[in-house]
Amino acid sequence: MDETLLRDLTPSVLGVLVRRGADFAAAEDAVQEALVEAVRAWPEDPPRDPKGWLVTVAWRRFLDATRSEAARRRREDAAAAEPAPGPAPAADDTLRLYFLCAHPSLTPSSAVALTLRAVGGLTTRQIARAYLVPEATMAQRISRAKRTVSGVRLDTPGDVSTVLRVLYLVFNEGYSGDVDLAAEAIRLTRRLAAAIDHPEVAGLLALMLLHHARRAARTAADGSLVPLAEQDRGRWDRRAITEGTGILQAALARDRLGEYQAQAAVAALHADAPTAAETDWVQIVEWYDELARLTDSPVVLLNRAVAVGEADGPRAGLAALAALDASLPRHTAVAAHLHERDGDPVTAARLYAEAAAKAPNLAERDHLTRQAARLNTLRPR
Repeated sequence: MDETLLRDLTPSVLGVLVRRGADFAAAEDAVQEALVEAVRAWPEDPPRDPKGWLVTVAWRRFLDATRSEAARRRREDAAAAEPAPGPAPAADDTLRLYFLCAHPSLTPSSAVALTLRAVGGLTTRQIARAYLVPEATMAQRISRAKRTVSGVRLDTPGDVSTVLRVLYLVFNEGYSGDVDLAAEAIRLTRRLAAAIDHPEVAGLLALMLLHHARRAARTAADGSLVPLAEQDRGRWDRRAITEGTGILQAALARDRLGEYQAQAAVAALHADAPTAAETDWVQIVEWYDELARLTDSPVVLLNRAVAVGEADGPRAGLAALAALDASLPRHTAVAAHLHERDGDPVTAARLYAEAAAKAPNLAERDHLTRQAARLNTLRPR
């Protein structure tokens, strides 16, 4: 059973049913039933036209599900209009589904779940495991999302930036359960890049590839976090770095800069440095200046303070940090790092301990706790 083929066919099969008049929620349910039937039947009797097989089975499941006295005439009309068996149309509805699943009426978590289900072809169980929530909870979330978008007609071009935000949310979930969401986000962004010629789509794909290239070096054998400066760069995926850099250069050449291209440029400068000491921090600060202009994001300014501390010294970094809201996530951790680089281990140790108490996850908390303990052991007794 080729699960990748099934997932690749899911959006186009769903698009066929919607074009035939099925509402989104009912069509999506029918497609999922057809996928289950494919998993059962294909190993013993693989079809010559997988997409046509899925369309036929899904359409019949849709018709079965809508049989009732009140819907008899509509059902009969739909049955009469059923096309004769044969190859399915080649039209690709993937792009339309991207925009539908990223509709602004949905919450970010619902948009992500619906994208993974309808475009990614993942099961509710897989999505629930990836998000570490009960399957029933995820099923309710997806059902609510489907009801929300069932009556939506995409008669005008969708918002590419919303789709990209959803894909970036998927990517940042990383890996948990039995689905690698970072790899899944890259796969879906590749498909989007093939469907739409947009420099920011290319920028996001480049950013994902460049970040994902460092994945193997981000954790030690015991599962602890390894900071960027301490990572074994020999473990970085050079093929992904080369691909990401090439995609980024082509996007930047179009002179339509966006936030994902700028973020990818920062990642490319890190990837290009043979060692941490050879990182071009001056250029990185310049790219963060561009990002701040594009996004006005306090998180960008926080990262910029780190870069300034590397380019112009820790005192300059602390000055940049002082202009920011101290309640920002990871503000305390950045302050600890800059104070340590400025030769103040006592303040740095205290701030690392404070940052550990605020850490958003266990791995980061453990890392910050170890940093505080390391500095405390160096203090004279």
